[in-house]
Amino acid sequence: MINRVVLVGRLTRDPELRYTPNGVAVCNFGIAVNRTFTNQHGEREADFFNCVVWRKQAENVANYLKKGSQAGIDGRLQSRSYENNEGRRVTVVEVVGDSVQFLEPRGGSGTANNDPYGAPSQETSGGGYGGQQDSQSLKNDPFADQGKAIDISDDDLPF
Repeated sequence: MINRVVLVGRLTRDPELRYTPNGVAVCNFGIAVNRTFTNQHGEREADFFNCVVWRKQAENVANYLKKGSQAGIDGRLQSRSYENNEGRRVTVVEVVGDSVQFLEPRGGSGTANNDPYGAPSQETSGGGYGGQQDSQSLKNDPFADQGKAIDISDDDLPF
């Protein structure tokens, strides 16, 4: 059987982080995904999905995303039922995320730095964010051109 969902959209509300009695992090959020076509009035409509992520991914979503943030989620659809306060049976269908990709820089809705995905850079010392490197790591990087042309001869190429 196949149950796979991949969505890219914007969060409709701030993520809600909670912990189970056993200390496992769980985060709920909503995402709006634009449809690929317009309606008869020429307007683009959106679909709205409830999402849930667990453990470290839940903590990352709660720390780095907010209402309006653009994100991609890869996961599966899951349905569950419960009885509400009025005694009625409620069925909920939600996306259980295996992976959430941050598609914007941490600060907001534009691409203020060179990392269009807004993910923490593994290259920064001191746990920086969004691909910004400190000056020491740039000095030590032999491939950092710092805006200058790179002189490469045919002898430098391995093929």
